[in-house]
Amino acid sequence: MSRIFAHSPLDFRAMSPAIKFLIAANAAAFLLAQLAPTQFFDLFGLVPVHVWRDRWVWQPVTYLFLHGNFLHLLLNIFSLWIFALPVEAEWGPREFLKYYFLCGIGAGLLSLALSPQSAVPIIGASGAVYGLLVAFAMLYPDAVVYLYFLFPVKAKHMAILFGLLEFFGGAAGSAPGIARFAHLGGMAIGYLYIRWWWIAGIQAKGLWHSLTRREGHTRARRAERPERGAPAQADAMEELDRILDKISAHGRGSLSPEELELLRKHSQRRTEGHA
Repeated sequence: MSRIFAHSPLDFRAMSPAIKFLIAANAAAFLLAQLAPTQFFDLFGLVPVHVWRDRWVWQPVTYLFLHGNFLHLLLNIFSLWIFALPVEAEWGPREFLKYYFLCGIGAGLLSLALSPQSAVPIIGASGAVYGLLVAFAMLYPDAVVYLYFLFPVKAKHMAILFGLLEFFGGAAGSAPGIARFAHLGGMAIGYLYIRWWWIAGIQAKGLWHSLTRREGHTRARRAERPERGAPAQADAMEELDRILDKISAHGRGSLSPEELELLRKHSQRRTEGHA
């Protein structure tokens, strides 16, 4: 089943609070940087040598909100608007913000590991934005995006294309002012988080709920079983156990008319017994 996404004109009021916060924080940091002295980027950008030598541990977070010029800011805000809206709507604000900062901070830490002696500030939310691109592509792989507003391409193919461009651009050393491996880091962390950690967490929660629900059913059924005698009633309870197990495994719609009738009669007897 295909899914259609459409964006109304960029309307700040229509955005969720989480996306409003990110856009407002990026815009405010950009304005502040224009008024601050030139040391502002050294202090709040990501400078590996300062993090390792001077323990400026805030930089892997603050660098996400700084941008070198208005076009850099505009491109990241536009990408945030495009990819964050459907991802945040799917996951909710809490999971969305956790993922955003995981990709952004993780991309910064990867840059620290690769260039520990660098004194060049790394700035921008691109690592987090590239992580959102991966999330969008994994959630809606066949969604069509118009690359550069002209070329229709599926989201999964766009994510692969961007990843290859960043990899080969970083390996060739092209455009040294662009932190390409930070972009790749955001993509890799996002993919690993969704592919392994996030899905494994959902499966673990589902298994836990299934086990606790089954344990609750077992306790309730044991409480209803007679200790001695009444073989016909014991057989009925065993049949009820089987029906409840079937509902747990396949849902209520899997029951036959006879099984539904037995379940209805049991519920009616319990209601009369408690009346």
